[in-house]
Amino acid sequence: TVVSAEVFENARNPAYILHIDCGAELGILKSSAQITDLYEPDDLIDRQVVCVVNFPSKQIGHIQSQCLVTGFPQEDGSVVLIAPDQPVANGLRLS
Repeated sequence: TVVSAEVFENARNPAYILHIDCGAELGILKSSAQITDLYEPDDLIDRQVVCVVNFPSKQIGHIQSQCLVTGFPQEDGSVVLIAPDQPVANGLRLS
């Protein structure tokens, strides 16, 4: 679940810095997400998202992105987030 979202001011491409609650085992992880075409930061708060957490962290500008937020890229370059259609506990694994 996204707990905070802010504009990534110095990103090469428009992006947000997200803090995502990934459950008790992983805690709050940070991610840079290029999802600015369809989403505003305030719309992302409390939204559940699907993240990949078994990739190595990646330095993106001044932040260390610790997980990858998943989405479907559209022909126009925008990204539609992948999310559960019912509320689930934070940190559950996809099966």
